[in-house]
Amino acid sequence: MKFPKELREKKDLGDLAKNKKCSINDCREIAVRSLSENSWKKYVEKAGLKYNTNSRHKIFLCKIHYNQSNKIRKSQEKMFQKKGFLDNSNAVKKGKWDSLRD
Repeated sequence: MKFPKELREKKDLGDLAKNKKCSINDCREIAVRSLSENSWKKYVEKAGLKYNTNSRHKIFLCKIHYNQSNKIRKSQEKMFQKKGFLDNSNAVKKGKWDSLRD
């Protein structure tokens, strides 16, 4: 049976009520993000951060560490961003008839 929000106790809310700590070594801040270890591991490590692994394969990050790893992620995505069809095309060469007009 579900209780209305006003009647629920904090312990009934599951992980949302728990104050998770940041997974980065020597950081005691409260985590604001819960990220997948598979997709964020490389960005966290490239940011020079070492984290504690857990059984749920999640990385919990506080605001400061999330910003650091997100900067790395955005720079990586920008480097490997797909270019548009005409962005890298060379200038169009004039045809045989166009050069005669000039």
